[in-house]
Amino acid sequence: MKNSYRLLFALLFTFLVNATSKAQTKNSLPDWALGGFIRPTNINPIIAPDTNSLFLDPMSGKKTRWEDNDTFNPAAVVKNGKVILLYRSEDRSGVKISTRTSRLGYAISKDGLHFKRKTQPVLYPDNDDQKEFEWPGGCEDPRVAVTEDGTYVVLYTQWNRKVPRLGAATSKDMIHWKKHGPIFHDAYEGRFLNMPTKSASILTQVKNNKQVIAKLNGQYFMYWGERNVYAATSANMVDWTPLVDAQGKLLVLAAPRNGYFDSDFTECGPPAVMTEKGIVLLYNGRNNNGERGDKRFNGGTYSAGQMLFDKADPTKLLGRLDVPFFRPMEPFERKGQYASGTVFIEGLVWFKQKWYLYYGSADSRVCVAVYDPKKQTPPDPITN
Repeated sequence: MKNSYRLLFALLFTFLVNATSKAQTKNSLPDWALGGFIRPTNINPIIAPDTNSLFLDPMSGKKTRWEDNDTFNPAAVVKNGKVILLYRSEDRSGVKISTRTSRLGYAISKDGLHFKRKTQPVLYPDNDDQKEFEWPGGCEDPRVAVTEDGTYVVLYTQWNRKVPRLGAATSKDMIHWKKHGPIFHDAYEGRFLNMPTKSASILTQVKNNKQVIAKLNGQYFMYWGERNVYAATSANMVDWTPLVDAQGKLLVLAAPRNGYFDSDFTECGPPAVMTEKGIVLLYNGRNNNGERGDKRFNGGTYSAGQMLFDKADPTKLLGRLDVPFFRPMEPFERKGQYASGTVFIEGLVWFKQKWYLYYGSADSRVCVAVYDPKKQTPPDPITN
């Protein structure tokens, strides 16, 4: 009789383990999340380094191969029925990431998949009033969005190799940009000016079939942050005020979780999107390399997650994916400047009735994935 109980228990345990494993492998998304995103066949990477592009560098006064080493981490927007990317490029002036100079290149596409690039960068460390914030590191990791009247706003990292700061620039054509400097320069008498700040995801919505910058309670709103998710508001999109708690510290909306794919970082991704279910924030989660990490994924891996915030109270977190909806799986996402594996999402556009997600692969190339809401496609499985 004891053996029969043992056999029954073993069979039941095996059934539960298999059921759990299948559920995890399926990795189904809740109804509020966007996805799954599919990598188009034989398309990626869509942008790679170009050793022939020459640019007269204002810092040195010499011609430099400005996108010779790596091209990655793109922002995206739709203009006149075409997708435009602003992508980060690095020259060979240093020995590793963050020791080279970064500039933002421009690429345009009719189908969102095949891009034609300009030979000159459109946003870069220039001989202007932003020298103290951008020389010699440059302009990094942009996110871009557009207002209903056609004003483009890019929020990017100004890097002087001392302190990374979020900066803003505006444009009417995506080529000629007016820099406005650090976005927290004046908030709270400059309290956060010299604090490291990165990754700003301004709130957008799809209106009349066009993704545009939205307002909440008469103000612009954004999520930002590299390790934690914070928030800020603005009246003009270039001067921002971070939200703080009762002690005057930055208000933390979400943080890394032990045992999950985002156990090290929860870094804001593309512009957030207001939907019927709430505000969806896509973000980049880095897995801890030690005991705090999710053992199903490599330590140091950057994968993509999603959070849902309340439309009435955008600081209230309603939901969060426990597993990534998109993660490094292809060789070009695991080989390059960041060999642990990276799909670093920064661009998201509503284009031709589909969502196009643009990301940096291994901090080395620019890639794309597409989600068609009319088709029910699963996200990346947890196991290969």
